[in-house]
Amino acid sequence: MDRKSVGGKVSSDIFKVVLTAMFIAVTVAISRFFIIPIPMTHGNINLCDAGIFISALLLGPRVGGVVGGASGFLLDLISGYGQYMWFSLIVHGAEGLIVGLIAGKNTDRKWTKLIAVSVGIVIMVIGYFVADSVLYNIYAGYIGIGTNLIQGAVGALIAYLVTPRLKKRI
Repeated sequence: MDRKSVGGKVSSDIFKVVLTAMFIAVTVAISRFFIIPIPMTHGNINLCDAGIFISALLLGPRVGGVVGGASGFLLDLISGYGQYMWFSLIVHGAEGLIVGLIAGKNTDRKWTKLIAVSVGIVIMVIGYFVADSVLYNIYAGYIGIGTNLIQGAVGALIAYLVTPRLKKRI
C-alpha cells in the first residue's frame, strides 16, 4: 500500500487508520484461528498478543492501544468468551499502549523491544489474573498465570521475528 496524495497533501492519517483497521482484522483472524480453550480458567490461549506487539512496535502507542483493545474485545465477543470482553478491552488496550510508549521510535534496538514486550506481558498476566479472580475466584487467577505467560511469550517471539520484515514494507 502506497501513501497517495489527497488534495496535494500526503494523507498519512488515512494511511494510519487503514493500517490500524487491517491490524485489528488480522489480529482477530489469526487469534480466532489459533485458539486453545483453557477449561480451568474459562479462558483461552491465542495469538492476540502477537498482533498487539507488532502494531505497537511498528506504529506506536496510540495504534497499539486501539489494536489491543479492539481486537481483544472483538475476539472474546465472537469466540464465546463474552464475560472477558470488557476486561480484554482494558487489559489488551493498556498492553498495546504501554508497549508502544516504551518502544517509542527505538524499535531497532533489541533491548528496548525486549523490555517493551516484557512489560506488555506483565500487564497482560496481571490484568487476566484480576479478570479471572473477579469472574471466578482467586484460584482461577493463579491457574491462568502460566498459560498467560506462555501466550505472551509466544506473541513476543512472533513479534520479534515479524516486526523487522514488516518495518521495511510499511
